[in-house]
Amino acid sequence: MKKHIFAICDPEAEYARNFMDYLNRKKNLPFEVQAFTGSESLVAYGKEHRIELLLIAEEAVCGELRDMDIGKIIVLTEGVGSAEKSPYAGVYKYQSSAQVVREVMACYGEEASVLPVQSPVLKKTTEVLGIYSPSGRCLKTSFALTLGQLLGKNRPVLYLNMEEYSGFDSLFGKNFPANLSDLLYYVRQGEQNLTARINSMVQTVGQLDFIPPVQSPLDIRGTPWQDWICLIREIMLHSPYETLILDIGNGLDEVFQILDMCGRIYMPVLPDKMSCCKLAQFENLLRILEYPQILTKIRRLQLPFHSELEKSDFYVDQLPWSNLGDYVKELIRKEMI
Repeated sequence: MKKHIFAICDPEAEYARNFMDYLNRKKNLPFEVQAFTGSESLVAYGKEHRIELLLIAEEAVCGELRDMDIGKIIVLTEGVGSAEKSPYAGVYKYQSSAQVVREVMACYGEEASVLPVQSPVLKKTTEVLGIYSPSGRCLKTSFALTLGQLLGKNRPVLYLNMEEYSGFDSLFGKNFPANLSDLLYYVRQGEQNLTARINSMVQTVGQLDFIPPVQSPLDIRGTPWQDWICLIREIMLHSPYETLILDIGNGLDEVFQILDMCGRIYMPVLPDKMSCCKLAQFENLLRILEYPQILTKIRRLQLPFHSELEKSDFYVDQLPWSNLGDYVKELIRKEMI
């Protein structure tokens, strides 16, 4: 089964080449990328191959496009000209490649008919790693972000923070235009283009992709566990990600159902008395509720603290190079993750 074609056409050869290189470095897009610097070569190619998604410079748009079998056409605009009169959606050309991709995928996801989501993506099976602990202040999220960045060097990895309070706006020093709350809304609406929606929201740190977490804890507490399962299965079946990291909080509905979907569960723990008592209660509850299989998936971890990064403005980026990063590298080697 072949990948769909994502074609870029721009007479500015350097722009077309650089943008294609960026897309080829991305591991989360289920497309084969083709670049063209003129409409003639694009039309000739389109006569032999079906183009699923076309991103084309405004000046390269030609009448022949209407006769071609193209799933979605999006125009690269320069902020002036006749973009308002164009029958095609447009995105501003001179912004970061990452933002262009997010806007393109948002436009693409608007039409449920363009993406045959029932077709599985060509990839290995998706490994689901859960990061969970009944204890607090145990470096759970720092560990998850470190693990994700290190694994992301060799494969496409997606990180989902499923906590009530993630602190990501402050952590990254920015407000995200779309987040997990929006994605959960699309799940509830039975959205047929979830993969495109995901790609329209994805942010990147290092080589790790993530969906910005919710801003309100109500969006975590009010989401039925069935919606989480639906989202996880969609990512497993139809996204190119080979590893999905779930940073699981205690506010989830039926948290054991989510944990049961994980192939492995990494559980940071602390050695103090109260933390040990909380862990004992958690494990006892698993037995009472008849989830003994979850116990077999759990790897307890006592993580090294890394106070040298606490005041850094680049905390997340520097995690792989910290003491915690060294610990995670050794874990990856031993566990063969």
